[in-house]
Amino acid sequence: MNIDELKNTWNQDDSFDETPEISMEQKHRINLPLEKIRKNMRMEFWSTIAMFVFAFAVIALSPGLFKFKFYISILIASMVFVTFFFYSQFFKLYNNMSNPLMKTYDSLKDLLYQFQLNKQYYLSFYLSFVPFLVCEIIIVLEFIPRSVPLSNLQVATTLIGTMVITMPLLFIIGKWWFNKFYGKYILQVENLVNELKK
Repeated sequence: MNIDELKNTWNQDDSFDETPEISMEQKHRINLPLEKIRKNMRMEFWSTIAMFVFAFAVIALSPGLFKFKFYISILIASMVFVTFFFYSQFFKLYNNMSNPLMKTYDSLKDLLYQFQLNKQYYLSFYLSFVPFLVCEIIIVLEFIPRSVPLSNLQVATTLIGTMVITMPLLFIIGKWWFNKFYGKYILQVENLVNELKK
């Protein structure tokens, strides 16, 4: 095949036309739910920082044994580390939503895939706090003075009961929170992508 035939074949190839461009009206309709998602992500990020600052302030100002305060501080610092990991993943999605190159059907499909991936991250984020909660309960059970010490059975029942209740509860809360602040907007984007597909 010579160069002229190759050029003709290239020019006749319409596979690139299969990825539709998004009109200005469609861009506007897509930007509305994306901006809502970005706004909720910013709100959640700053409220999480405020929560950790508040937790450290309460520990610093409260009276108590040094070991108790130190162990709780270490646990909260570990929670900050875990939160930083998950938020670094969410931040990538946050940046991708503001990408000005998001003009094609394929780029929107990729964004929907990222939404699904981040939904799994989000639920994992909530469940990752179960071990921290269990450790905090152990510390409280060990260090809070009582007139009558807890029996081994009471300690075991408290810990097992906490895990049985908190693990499903955190999963349910995480799912509800995600759907309330992100899910309905992701659904709007999915509907718009399906419209483009037709």
